[in-house]
Amino acid sequence: MKNLVTINLENVPSDVAATFKTRTAARAVILDSEGNIAMLAVTKDGYHKLPGGGVDEGEDLSTALARECMEEVGCEIRVLEEIGTVLEIRKNFCLVQDSHAWLAKLEGEKGTPDFTESELSRGFEIRWMPITEAKRLLNEERSDDYESQYIVIRDLAILEEAERLITGRN
Repeated sequence: MKNLVTINLENVPSDVAATFKTRTAARAVILDSEGNIAMLAVTKDGYHKLPGGGVDEGEDLSTALARECMEEVGCEIRVLEEIGTVLEIRKNFCLVQDSHAWLAKLEGEKGTPDFTESELSRGFEIRWMPITEAKRLLNEERSDDYESQYIVIRDLAILEEAERLITGRN
């Protein structure tokens, strides 16, 4: 999988980053039959993000991706192709996150997400929109939330590459 971007907003030296905990995540750009994509609105923190999350102990990437899509979007997916990876070096969390992203298609009907209590308390909502709208929202978001600064850069990079892949498919 090709690396789309490394995000290191605090300019953490590589020797310091090597001491950080590593978290692997699986993310998806999910297309519905109208060509819209799934985005999660984090209404209490004022930003949007792609569906996906951490790979659990003993889980492979494809299993994690399917689980995360069912939990956060409430649907099954069919992977179309790899998009790439984004490496995030988050100094405040002493964390290096390696996000693997795929382009996927919705399989069956849109369902209901099964958000965690934490996600519900942050106002998570699923929204379907054109990829251009998702990119516009991410470009305009100005949340003070530390984590969202990384998420916006990460998800914009993923969406840019997904849009290129989608255009190439048509």
